[in-house]
Amino acid sequence: MMVDKRAKDLDLDLIDMVQKARMLHDETAAPSDYTAVYWIEAKRRAGDFPAPTAYAGEWRVKLLAETVDAVWEALKALTVAGELGYKSKVSTRPAAGQADPDARLICIRTYDARDRADVARVRAALLRLGLNDLEYVADKPG
Repeated sequence: MMVDKRAKDLDLDLIDMVQKARMLHDETAAPSDYTAVYWIEAKRRAGDFPAPTAYAGEWRVKLLAETVDAVWEALKALTVAGELGYKSKVSTRPAAGQADPDARLICIRTYDARDRADVARVRAALLRLGLNDLEYVADKPG
């Protein structure tokens, strides 16, 4: 069997160490404090949750820089507690080419867009937080 030299040379321990350091950083990071990294992430703690599938998706919440820190703190806490999806992330700056320099985006990942009950459960939690301008995007059609 032929092995791709690039894959063989990957140091998976180093990659794991970098990912863990990034998550430690992200635990206390506020979106308004950083622009060097585009996303700050929060992942749910280990528990009895379904693993993400190829049909995962995300709720998208568009916010302004002036409100993103407070909303992120609430969503991060709910994500870590396992009350939302398997991961949430927040942009620290607007997307390339975006007209509004204060635009920010929060994405709440769900494990499978085909699980309509779970997608609706996460939506209901977001609505309870007062987040009404929501858009759901599936990774691939299901």
